[in-house]
Amino acid sequence: MNEPEGLRFRRINRPQIITDETHEPQYKGTSTYSGKVFRVTLLTLGGFLLFPLLVVVFLLESPIQPEAFSLNEPPFMTGCFEPNLKLRQAERLFEDQLIGPESIANIGDVLYTGTADGKIVKIDGRKMSVLATLGKPPCGSREQEHVCGRPLGIRVGSNGTLFVADAYLGLFEVNPVTGESTLLVSTRKMVGGRRLSFINDMDVTQDGKKVYFTDSSSRWQRRDYLSLIMEATADGRVLEYDTETKEVTVMMENLRFPNGIQLFPDEESVLVAETTMARIRRVHVAGLNKGGMDTFIDNLPGFPDNIRRSSSGGYWVVMSAVRPNPGFSMLDFLSQRPWIKKLLFKLFSQDMMMKFVPRYSLVVELQDGGTCVRSFHDPHGMVAAHISEAHEYNGHLYLGSFRSPYLCKLDLSKV
Repeated sequence: MNEPEGLRFRRINRPQIITDETHEPQYKGTSTYSGKVFRVTLLTLGGFLLFPLLVVVFLLESPIQPEAFSLNEPPFMTGCFEPNLKLRQAERLFEDQLIGPESIANIGDVLYTGTADGKIVKIDGRKMSVLATLGKPPCGSREQEHVCGRPLGIRVGSNGTLFVADAYLGLFEVNPVTGESTLLVSTRKMVGGRRLSFINDMDVTQDGKKVYFTDSSSRWQRRDYLSLIMEATADGRVLEYDTETKEVTVMMENLRFPNGIQLFPDEESVLVAETTMARIRRVHVAGLNKGGMDTFIDNLPGFPDNIRRSSSGGYWVVMSAVRPNPGFSMLDFLSQRPWIKKLLFKLFSQDMMMKFVPRYSLVVELQDGGTCVRSFHDPHGMVAAHISEAHEYNGHLYLGSFRSPYLCKLDLSKV
């Protein structure tokens, strides 16, 4: 049925009520347009900023190929490991006059150490002089280390000469008076089908016939030590040099960053700091157990470096980075996450990543059974930083460092 004409007219021309909301669509449309422009601009800017990062993450190859490995939960920092400030009582010696005095030896009252610029330095009281230079200049930068040389472990032999382990050049014997040096083992030498890439520490038998030393890696050199730590490959070795036959023999291999080394009193075994694994291994180099290995102490509260005898018959072990418990250990966290390690090495340099490693110096004295006797701490490394060795002499501990520009001297009678 058709509607009346007047009714249809009223429906089509329905009157409108004009209010303040009548113009709302116009303002809303303007706001939406401005918001879209802002979002597009922000996304475009973000894209420009993120694009280089994405290129780095997805296209560039990581310089390391890390392996996943397991560490036990760090021990609680209680008992013998209870934090203290005893290392802050140490005195700095020759500050800004020598850089990276890694290891220390003494003949009488005269100290000897190797520095980051490839020198063997002689310290007699307050007088310091250069005894020998193993490599060739230029020196002073990471890129020049392999030419200049980097003396690390240093010991006194039975004949009163110095034995020096240079990370790049090899094993040397140095006359402590004239400074004349003799190359015993070159890093160019192939041992067990591999070159010696990172000679680290060494010890000499009392008769001077055997020298035991660590080769921390067959892949990485000393200047890339953080790459070695992060990659965590088991390519380190313990070797023996026979001073009579001049032969080098592999005593143990497949170690993760073997570092400091110390002969047992019976000289049938050596203690080796396996830095990446936060433990010390005992490698049998003579006697009935020759060729075997066991664990001297496992799950240390930090990552061990050099090992040296203490006057009580025990061992001084130093750590420049700890695994705090309670707390958070970055290296423990990363041990099970190789992909994060790869990403970090794509984004940051080694020097940059070192800034993320908390400085905490720890010296521990261990007994023969691996039991902790006492410990000295410097949280944040305010006085003794980046320590690498504790050498005891005449009632004092002389603390070496792999990068700090000084030696430290701690009076044991006051701690």
